[in-house]
Amino acid sequence: MQQKRIMLLGGLRYLKPVIDAAHKQGYYVITADYLPSNIAHKWSDEYCNVSIIDKEAVLREAQRLQIDGIMSFACDPGVVSASYVQNKMGLPSFGPFESVEILQNKDKFRAFLAKNGFNVPQAKGFDSVEAAMEEIYWYPWPVIVKPTDAAGSKGVTRVDKAEDLKPALEYAMEHSISGHIIVEEFIDKQGCSSDTDSFSEDGKLKFVSFCAQRFDAEATNPYTPAAYSWPSTFTKEQEDYLTSEIQRLISLLNLKTVVYNIEVRVAPNGKSYIMELTPRGGGNRLCEMLRYATGVDMITAITRAMVGDPILEPIEQKPYNGHWAEIILHADKDGVFDHLEISKDLPAEIVEEDLWVEKGDKVESFEGANNAIGTLVLKFQTTEELEKAITNQRNWLKVVVQ
Repeated sequence: MQQKRIMLLGGLRYLKPVIDAAHKQGYYVITADYLPSNIAHKWSDEYCNVSIIDKEAVLREAQRLQIDGIMSFACDPGVVSASYVQNKMGLPSFGPFESVEILQNKDKFRAFLAKNGFNVPQAKGFDSVEAAMEEIYWYPWPVIVKPTDAAGSKGVTRVDKAEDLKPALEYAMEHSISGHIIVEEFIDKQGCSSDTDSFSEDGKLKFVSFCAQRFDAEATNPYTPAAYSWPSTFTKEQEDYLTSEIQRLISLLNLKTVVYNIEVRVAPNGKSYIMELTPRGGGNRLCEMLRYATGVDMITAITRAMVGDPILEPIEQKPYNGHWAEIILHADKDGVFDHLEISKDLPAEIVEEDLWVEKGDKVESFEGANNAIGTLVLKFQTTEELEKAITNQRNWLKVVVQ
């Protein structure tokens, strides 16, 4: 039997578990982007130099390489191209290309949610700073300004008053691939927001997860996630409602077998919102964390599904086997990395320490997810120990930069 070939768009280290899973299944792995130096290309069987946002170019390369499947895992810019190739070549797909376009464009997504009766913040998209400034009269301060098509929290700013709007619009435009930005009502949260991964098979949710997404208020960009913990801070009723709404959205868009990164929050007034739902595994190793916490292996499942093979280990809802946290290691300032200090008083099992830099390497302050320098996987015995540790990180964790 001919070896199946899977193309993975992007080249960041978050592809490593997908490449490993594909190799364990006996697949030939092709990684593709325009940066040959990206680390994931060292682990694949073949590298393809192509811009992953150019869907026609990706299609030509996919046809030339005679692939059996394609996806963009933990790499937001490649999702539209992956869906385009799936549909054009008749490969296993996330669902209709038009649905993926809606999910990958914040402006279209907000409009779709509003049209179909979901809770949604007031929002409007613009293709220029000038156009956004002309409509300043309707903005429900505070607002969030962001690119419609960027990932990793790049280009995102909260704006509390009109005089601060223009610099935020310019900052968002700098990070937009298509030159399109969105201004939306800032929805405050009750407890923590959630940003974690879930899985549907043939359009039915098989596994849904909610976490507590944490931020570093002292970071250069305080809207870049700095830690995650499981379980969430939501009530069971809130999780049940959000699960129902996520399933309704998946059904409306006719999505199929997909691993999703989903961001949701509950506002202080009790209303629940789906802020983002995208057909890819999340960055920051979220699928790996859920495999630690529940034993559910979404990575192998989606890798098999994307080349048309059956899922051997059924994906099903399972409870968390403890209290889990992932710390996104980052520097507070630009400089040269010296060392990492972790106090022995930390009341947790350090399940994994994954440091991506060495002494003497240059590091940058935490402006976006691409500035992370590693991760810590921690397991706690109680919610109280987890909460105390994760909200007082600087008491036991130091990234020393010269």
